[in-house]
Amino acid sequence: MTASRSVLVVVAHPDDAELAMGMRIRDHVLAGDRVRVHCLTAGRPGTAEATRRRDECLAAAKVLGIGGYTFSQIPDTRLTDHRGAVNAALFDTFAIERPDVVYTHHPDDQHLDHAVTGEEATTVAMREAADLIHFRSPYSRHFEPNLYFVGTPELLAAKQEALACFSSQEQLDMKVFSGLTELAYRQHVHHRVVERFPDGAHGAEMFRTVRQILHAFRP
Repeated sequence: MTASRSVLVVVAHPDDAELAMGMRIRDHVLAGDRVRVHCLTAGRPGTAEATRRRDECLAAAKVLGIGGYTFSQIPDTRLTDHRGAVNAALFDTFAIERPDVVYTHHPDDQHLDHAVTGEEATTVAMREAADLIHFRSPYSRHFEPNLYFVGTPELLAAKQEALACFSSQEQLDMKVFSGLTELAYRQHVHHRVVERFPDGAHGAEMFRTVRQILHAFRP
């Protein structure tokens, strides 16, 4: 039996984790892993907007089974001006429970908050965690996946339910994002491989493994 792992997902904004890897998060939970999400921003601190977005995250966490959802008070769209605070927040977050696996944004991204988050989280993870994986955001550039997580109808339904918690984000078109989950990976995976997928395979989330450490089996 595989031992439970500590999984940390570092994102710039509420809904980034659920959008990029809602199925993967749920699958980690079902496998017995301890999953935490740390969000560096939540709108303007101390405002009704920030409170609402925090509540949306916590509702989505219940759907997916996320064990801990924490937040920093860094202003939205201002991460480039607060790199020192971002770095300090990440070291504090990693110290809560040193993660075995870290997921974060692909650093080459048109959204500057995503880019800074990916860069800083990568720097910290390379010295504090074993495995590091980048996920694709809607604005990622030059993203070449080498890890495909193929879901099930049940996992996709959980992802859709989690995203529905973010009612403040009117740009989240469920039909569009569900379609991308179901089809986008096909531009990277040859149809002859897809044809051999098992029955019930349903959509995919794409990642790029930066580092994976494997230990030899010891009886």
